[in-house]
Amino acid sequence: MKTGLILVDIQNDYFPGGRMELAGINEASVKAKDLLSFFRENRWPTFHIQHISIGKGATFFLPDTSGIEIHESVKPLPEDFVIQKHYPNSFRETDLYDHLSAAGVKRVVICGAMSHMCIDATTRAAADLGFSCVVVHDGCATRDLEFTGKTIAAEDVHGSFMSALGAAYARVFNLKDFLAQAKTGGIGA
Repeated sequence: MKTGLILVDIQNDYFPGGRMELAGINEASVKAKDLLSFFRENRWPTFHIQHISIGKGATFFLPDTSGIEIHESVKPLPEDFVIQKHYPNSFRETDLYDHLSAAGVKRVVICGAMSHMCIDATTRAAADLGFSCVVVHDGCATRDLEFTGKTIAAEDVHGSFMSALGAAYARVFNLKDFLAQAKTGGIGA
């Protein structure tokens, strides 16, 4: 089964000094970089998703700012696809599905940000579109959230969403276990 990598919103605004810094983004980007290197070494297709906010009141990923640039840790190569989106679901009003289909991809490996928003929406959409899905959870990051006046720690937000995705939509691995599976042919092109 041909496998493609979808790197979701690993952009400057999520990093220290950005407009929406995420907990653990530096560590997640290192895992995403290692995952991207593995895909490049094996000549498996990679797809970078770049969010550009167009909604009124948007506070980050604003057009014409350095915050929308894909972070240097996973900088696209000329042969990589870069798909711009305006919604959490990377398939909504984009040509991601067409590019994946044209490349013959049947399984997608997903990482990036935010775990509770774009990773969740993209993974569920990919599964609904018939792709076999894998999420590399330590290549994802999120932030603290608030609900009913309580702060929910980023670690708990992340764990809850990874658990939910793993229950019905994707196989959820850490990078080490994903690479071990991929190197033995358990997951691959």
